[in-house]
Amino acid sequence: MDDFRLKVFYSVSKNQSFTKAAAELYISQPAITKHIKLLEESLGCRLFERKGNCINLTASGEVLFKYATEIFQLYQEALFELGAMKNQFQGQFRLGASTTVSQYLISPILASFYEKFPQIKLTLLNGNSEIIENAVLSKSIDLGIVEGKKHNSSLKYTDFVQDELVAVVHAKSRFSNKNTIQLSDLTTIPLVLRERGSGTLEVIQSSLKENGIKLSNLSIVMHLGSTESIKSFLEYSNALSFVSIRAIKKELKYGELKIINIENLKMLRTFSFVTLHGQQENIASAFIQFTNRHYNNK
Repeated sequence: MDDFRLKVFYSVSKNQSFTKAAAELYISQPAITKHIKLLEESLGCRLFERKGNCINLTASGEVLFKYATEIFQLYQEALFELGAMKNQFQGQFRLGASTTVSQYLISPILASFYEKFPQIKLTLLNGNSEIIENAVLSKSIDLGIVEGKKHNSSLKYTDFVQDELVAVVHAKSRFSNKNTIQLSDLTTIPLVLRERGSGTLEVIQSSLKENGIKLSNLSIVMHLGSTESIKSFLEYSNALSFVSIRAIKKELKYGELKIINIENLKMLRTFSFVTLHGQQENIASAFIQFTNRHYNNK
């Protein structure tokens, strides 16, 4: 139904890499290059420009990428609607989600999905990203949603939404009078962080490492298993933590927690759907389409 060359262009644009596009589409890199060349010839314009090892979209490429994104989104919506009309979606669906996703992101979507497809028996496994990835690998769940880096080659990761981790203290903390601190200050401030195996800790560790700071250099007073337990701990301590901005909307509204800006440090991450490679179209695919639709229409 969709033009394969356009799909190749979209994959290269999205990944900013011919190599990654080849891996995503299960074809060779020379084949990717050939498809792009033929597409450029048919359109009569350059779509990419190369600068060293980097590729960037030309002005024409930017226009095509905009429309390709809309085309593929509409295509997925059409498939979803056609599947719903045929009443294909029934049976059991086992979803797994990392702790932050489970607590602060997925509940409204699950409620809407149930209203749309009450014939589907849905269960949710909650755990850190490592637990969810292992559950997908063992086929204990049909679909996972995780946070942090994509590091298991046996799994397919599909971007969902972006999230930001922020540094927070309690309003009663002795550090609450600060609006901004330096990166070097982190080595002297007590920290409470998520447990090993969590996507949140992985993002924190990676971001700090890029700035020359190791976890071993920090004054970590405790590792806790959930953001809720961290928020409770902060209430009775002078510690600082890094949590999802999505997790503290209520506390910020009522002035219970305060965000502390850290100079030259921004922690962004992407929540991703995770499945086994080669997984067939099924309820998991329908749920991904439904979820993307929910966020695109917000």
